[in-house]
Amino acid sequence: MAAAPVEAVELVADPALSLRLLAWVLAGALLGTCSGLVPGLHANNFALLLAGLAPSVPGPPLFVGCAMLAAGVVHTFCNAVPAMALGVPDAEMAVTALPGHRLVLAGRGYEAIRLSAVGSLLAVLAAVPLAVPVTRAVTTVYPTLRAHLSLVLAAVAVTMIATERSRRGRVGGLLSFALAAGLGALTLDLSPDAPLAAGGTLAPLFAGLFGAPVLLDAIRGGGLPRQANGTINVSRRVVGATAVAGALAGAIVGYVPGITAAIAAVAVLIVVPEGASDRGYIVATSGVDTANTIFALFALAAIGQPRTGVLVAFERTSAPLALPVLLAAVVLAGLVGFALVIAVGDAYLDLIGRLAYWKVSVAVLVLLLVLSYLFTGPIGIAIFVAAAAVGMVPVRLRARRVHLMGVLIGPLMLGL
Repeated sequence: MAAAPVEAVELVADPALSLRLLAWVLAGALLGTCSGLVPGLHANNFALLLAGLAPSVPGPPLFVGCAMLAAGVVHTFCNAVPAMALGVPDAEMAVTALPGHRLVLAGRGYEAIRLSAVGSLLAVLAAVPLAVPVTRAVTTVYPTLRAHLSLVLAAVAVTMIATERSRRGRVGGLLSFALAAGLGALTLDLSPDAPLAAGGTLAPLFAGLFGAPVLLDAIRGGGLPRQANGTINVSRRVVGATAVAGALAGAIVGYVPGITAAIAAVAVLIVVPEGASDRGYIVATSGVDTANTIFALFALAAIGQPRTGVLVAFERTSAPLALPVLLAAVVLAGLVGFALVIAVGDAYLDLIGRLAYWKVSVAVLVLLLVLSYLFTGPIGIAIFVAAAAVGMVPVRLRARRVHLMGVLIGPLMLGL
């Protein structure tokens, strides 16, 4: 594993430079807050936008890199808020979106936001001491896992479908998985011309699969109910166990190519403790993407490969891989993100609750169409519409929407 430069360790001991570093981290946290609260903005699109801006940002490359990492971490905290308040997730929050949205509709939105924040923060704190031993373990088993990746993903898909409680649910799950897999096979490798060079078809795919069905049904709904207090109604044991499960799943994302946070979150749903229910799912899956930031950083140091969009952007800053400083920035960003998501999330829910929900739903649908066009051009509109049609299948057949993750699992499983 690459060692951090000595001068980077001394840097944090200098009060003046430490204050400058703090300012850069806080600036990145503010940027991540803004991006995380935009419905349908995928983390990779955001990272690519940062990568394009990085060369023109004045400042020491290490500080710019810390700001980028901080933005990425806080984005993973705040993207839970539109997923819960509006039902519009990015790819990483897709599995959590429905349980979180259900709690919001039950008047437990403040609790859902706190569960997500706790899951992300605990995952960061667990990932720091686990990073070195997990790096050694994963790099040892990586060749075997990579060689049998198709079998692992097939087992995940079969388990998801088999655990549906009714025959109708299993049929709906199989159909949803197959349609989503076909859609992914047709669209994931496209590189369309678009107004913004932050491309990739994940934005319209996930906005259509997971966001549009909720918004279309919400147009006929009665809006958000009044939210109760934010007391967390789940045991500390479940919170701790599910947060660690999310952190370990984040390690898989950080080291294994082709495995995204969304796919790892699917695996977490299978292994979370019995009785965890929606609350446990939120804690575990919120931690996956946040912990991935730390593990992916260690993977970059160990094998020299950036596994996330944020780290691709980080590499373009030519920042030194000074792990002590970068880890300090990530942990600080996690603490800031924890505070911000609770304060901003509660206000976000209150604002949405005061508005006419059908108008909000229509406005967000229009925003998703605009983002689809900006990131993928005219074909993005078609992808969004097709994904929305596929996304209605599990809803109408009363199957879990997690089967729509076939959009990623299917093509990977088939080696496409």
